[in-house]
Amino acid sequence: MIFGWLAVAGVLAVFALLVYRSWTAYRMDRLHDRCEAARASLDAQLVRRAAAADALARDHVLADDHAKPLLDAVRAALAADFEHRELVENDLTRHLCALRWPPGDPRLGPVTAVASRMLVARQIYNDAVRDSLALRRRRLPRALGLAGHTPAPRYFDIDDSLPGRTRSP
Repeated sequence: MIFGWLAVAGVLAVFALLVYRSWTAYRMDRLHDRCEAARASLDAQLVRRAAAADALARDHVLADDHAKPLLDAVRAALAADFEHRELVENDLTRHLCALRWPPGDPRLGPVTAVASRMLVARQIYNDAVRDSLALRRRRLPRALGLAGHTPAPRYFDIDDSLPGRTRSP
């Protein structure tokens, strides 16, 4: 009689483990999909920011000492793949912030607006990465190999400075 109860308990434990594994694997897939969608959105915002910076450099008369480096930074930002994008985006931010126009200058409006949306997209992407990494680091998902061969997502960390705004100390 006791062996019957142990067998039932064992079957229930295995069933619970299989349900947990299935649910966690599905959740991990959803988090990876969320990371990919957020990454695509961030990439689109980065391209928009580079295009706005390109338009700023071409449409407004900038001194040659500002226009050429800014255009070079825009070209590098557009050509970089996502894995190496942080460095070129930081370079673009540095060149945009080097423009010494008064705060609120209307010429900086499109660049500042798209840069603000880029910051939101970056926050959403980093939140998705955080959630995905938190699940991947748990003991049971690691022990059950639920991440499979999918590489772990990486945070995207760039300078948050907006052009035309003074930096806080």
